Amino acid sequence: MSDDTSLNDQELITLGRVTGLYGVRGWVKVFSDTDPREGITRYSEWLLKRQHGWQRIAVENGRKQGKNVVVKLAGIDDRDMAATLSGCEIAITRDQLATAKPGEYYWIDLEGLKVITTDGVELGVVDHLFETGANDVLVVREENSGARERLVPYVAGQVVTQVDLQVGRMIVDWDPEF
Repeated sequence: MSDDTSLNDQELITLGRVTGLYGVRGWVKVFSDTDPREGITRYSEWLLKRQHGWQRIAVENGRKQGKNVVVKLAGIDDRDMAATLSGCEIAITRDQLATAKPGEYYWIDLEGLKVITTDGVELGVVDHLFETGANDVLVVREENSGARERLVPYVAGQVVTQVDLQVGRMIVDWDPEF
């Protein structure tokens, strides 16, 4: 494990956190925000947020274990060492992500985009997204006050008609009163 004090939270993409211990040989249980859940194990190096900052650590092995994901990290060889990681956030750097295909976006890319209706009405900015099973949902907050929050389904081609990352804008076919 090596410290990396040059990183800040804005440069990183959080993928999950260490939630507990698995066995006596240094394996840890991980809560993963990736889809599929075990996708977090595909990254060969993680950054763990510890008390004194981010630390780089290599992923030696990982797998789905029932409803959990378990991981063996380099240099963590016993239960006591693994216990020191409990609660640590897991992140990667942006350059570790695969390039998105045309018309596909990472959620992190959509957060902060200005949302405008096809009629030119500004709804606010994308605060975050969440899954519902049927489709993802954009949480759009008014830009200045943040008081009003709209839930807009992310349905490409129907509701979301255009995403322009260069301009920082998303066009939606959505009733501003809804």
